[in-house]
Amino acid sequence: MPRAESSAAVSAERFFQFSLLGLVASGYLAVAGSGYLDTPTVMLTAAGLLLRGLLIYGFVQFELSERSSTFITIGYTGFYVLDYFLLSREFLPATVHLVFFLAIMKILTAKTNRDHLYTASIAFLELLAAAILSINFNFFVFLALYLLFAIAALSSGEIRRSMHKATATARNGPRHFHARLAVLSILVTLGILGLTGGLFFLLPRTADAAFSRLSSHRVHIPGFSNQVTLGDIGEIKSTSRPAMHIRLIGREVAGGLKWRGGSLIDFDGRRWSNPNPSRQLIHVVNGQAELEPPDNRPRGISYTVEFDELETDALFFAGTPQRVYLHNGPLIRSEGGNYRLGHLQPSFRYEAYSLLDEPPETAPIRFPTPILSLAERERNLQLPPLDPRIPRLAREGAAGAATDLERARSLEHYLRTDFGYTLQLPSREVADPLAYFLFTRKKGHCEYFASSLAVMLRTLGIPARLATGFQSGIYNPISDLWLLRASDAHSWVEAWIPGHGWTTFDPTPPDPNAAGFAFLTKLGLYLDAAETFWQQWVVGYDSGQQLSLVDQLQQGARRMGIRWFDSINGLGSNWSGANIVHWSRRFALWIVAVLVLGVWIWRMGPPIVRLLRIRHRVKRVRRGEASVADATLLYERMLHLLKRRGYHKPAWFTPAEFAASLPPTSLRNAVTEFTATYNALRFGGRTEAAPRLSFLLDELERQ
Repeated sequence: MPRAESSAAVSAERFFQFSLLGLVASGYLAVAGSGYLDTPTVMLTAAGLLLRGLLIYGFVQFELSERSSTFITIGYTGFYVLDYFLLSREFLPATVHLVFFLAIMKILTAKTNRDHLYTASIAFLELLAAAILSINFNFFVFLALYLLFAIAALSSGEIRRSMHKATATARNGPRHFHARLAVLSILVTLGILGLTGGLFFLLPRTADAAFSRLSSHRVHIPGFSNQVTLGDIGEIKSTSRPAMHIRLIGREVAGGLKWRGGSLIDFDGRRWSNPNPSRQLIHVVNGQAELEPPDNRPRGISYTVEFDELETDALFFAGTPQRVYLHNGPLIRSEGGNYRLGHLQPSFRYEAYSLLDEPPETAPIRFPTPILSLAERERNLQLPPLDPRIPRLAREGAAGAATDLERARSLEHYLRTDFGYTLQLPSREVADPLAYFLFTRKKGHCEYFASSLAVMLRTLGIPARLATGFQSGIYNPISDLWLLRASDAHSWVEAWIPGHGWTTFDPTPPDPNAAGFAFLTKLGLYLDAAETFWQQWVVGYDSGQQLSLVDQLQQGARRMGIRWFDSINGLGSNWSGANIVHWSRRFALWIVAVLVLGVWIWRMGPPIVRLLRIRHRVKRVRRGEASVADATLLYERMLHLLKRRGYHKPAWFTPAEFAASLPPTSLRNAVTEFTATYNALRFGGRTEAAPRLSFLLDELERQ
């Protein structure tokens, strides 16, 4: 029996330790998911949590004394000063490093109840910090994990405390202890999330403004400002963080659209820029601004653009924008056909209507015919000192072409077919990046291709400029939105073609490594849809969203033939005695049925569950899978059989005394043998006696 008690104590202790570790880990993941932790802190904290898990499971034997922990902590205090002045150079990052170091040290050395309480407090502070820093959907996931582990830690901690204080033998051993307590924790967690979720949608609020003031960890993508250095966009394409979502309105449009954010004109051999762009204020009247005069292009689309974590004042359009709908202004047009806001706005959203560009080979001449001024033409033909091989290559590539359009197409085709695509930057800095790309390396990413084409077109007397924005994106059928990530950042060329104006040319070949795993792609779409739902219905949930939700529920109920929403609304507007009586009569039968069912479940549910549990235990005993705890249930089953025959065991009688008090019949003999076998299993731990108990129970049922 001491072995069973020891096993139960070890099982409860291990479950408690893992629950406490999960509590800290969920808080840590919530902070890490916000994106504010640097890589060393993330890696070292994860290593400390993993080491603690291995220690709990017994895979690693390691013990850090309190004295050693104190010396290490004092040593880190000196490192904190070094971190503040030389490494982080800011108070907040250095303090965050210190807090996570103290957290790991306490986790690795926690032994007493006070240490465990301190560890739980650290986990709570981590979650609180994540609530301030993060407004993403992953915070909800980690919050649910934190709640699950908190319930598991509290329940197992109470069991652990009771076992340490108990002087009597525990009724149940450690069999299935983890599974039962884990299931209980999951059910309680789901219940809490369900109740709070309903309350959440009943209480409108606007949290977006508060969150935006507390945290601003956004993606800055170069190229949408007034300059971009060769290699900048290649660096940002290495991340897949969402930049914006786009909803196309009213018509189906195939993928492949370019979402233009701006253009750059001046090139010095390494950098494209607009050093002194002209600025024109566009008036926004009643939330609408007219951008360009209409022309004879037939195809147009309407769409909505919403920035996610994109830090820019640029507006992105497909094709040639005609009008834009803004919630607030001002709006500025700068040189190169760039449109910008007067100031940065987080999570900005706008609607627009654009005319789509047709291939100039098949498109009619635009009317009125666009005209490029001499000053603009000269500006878009300027060139830095070039390697003499570049103009020669341009002439050779365009040989035989009769028009500017044919020359541009020839050079575009040459770059797309004779060069390779890669995101890897050159291993060393070179004096002339374009010449190195064209004649030595012959592979690169979009900036090198677009810059090469623009420069070669200028050597041929064709005005050209570099355009930056996003390419294509991926359609998410779950949310009905186009998702554009930072990895979709792209640059291409706009060249002036007589009769057509600024025309798009893209010399960049497709990325051979663009396709990913189908499962991971689909999983990413589900996660993006969940993130979209979180931002719309949680972060931005207000009274307008609440009314929209109620309207959707009412429409869905009407489609299903359910009219009780209307009845409830009628009560709210016409609250009178006659209406109450009418409503009560109409639904009286359903109300009575629900109440009767509830009372029956309340009264009969526990006995039925108890009976099913006993029968399940009896079947286990007959299969030879008995435990010490099964003896009590079998004895209770025997008492239930005797009670139906009129024999009731007083609470002050021992099992042996109760058997001796029965009349001297065959029933008494069976009960006496059953009691002796029960004592052998219950207090002697002889599990081989369990089948005999089952056999005697069958005999008692037949008598």
